[in-house]
Amino acid sequence: MIQRIQTLYMVIVVLLGGALPFFVHLWVDDKGGQVFAGNELWISLVFYISAALALWAIIKYGNRKNQFVMNRLNMILNLFLLGFFVYRSLNLSGEIAISEKGIGMLIPVFSIVFLVLANRAIKKDEDLVKSVDRLR
Repeated sequence: MIQRIQTLYMVIVVLLGGALPFFVHLWVDDKGGQVFAGNELWISLVFYISAALALWAIIKYGNRKNQFVMNRLNMILNLFLLGFFVYRSLNLSGEIAISEKGIGMLIPVFSIVFLVLANRAIKKDEDLVKSVDRLR
């Protein structure tokens, strides 16, 4: 159902992936300019795909197994994005003077956490439905 707690978790993932990366910077380049997700096309596409998958999972609230699979795919996508951010942060120079990493690099971590919480709630609902079916 749409009023479940997993819907709230997935709405948070939609907001994290669809809006927040364009307001917080991901890193600072060598010229001192802040790099946002809108500056890099493929990073913005990955964030949009992540938000779209979460939104699609919300819309498909009637099929909990489908929601579960979509959230798993979204977690894998966010893990790839997180891996790129870790690779990029290890290759940034200038760590002696100031930190060049932005808070936006943590967005995939928060998305993964909320997707795990959503999958736990979906699993709990599925177990509840199965237990009610056993009583009939």
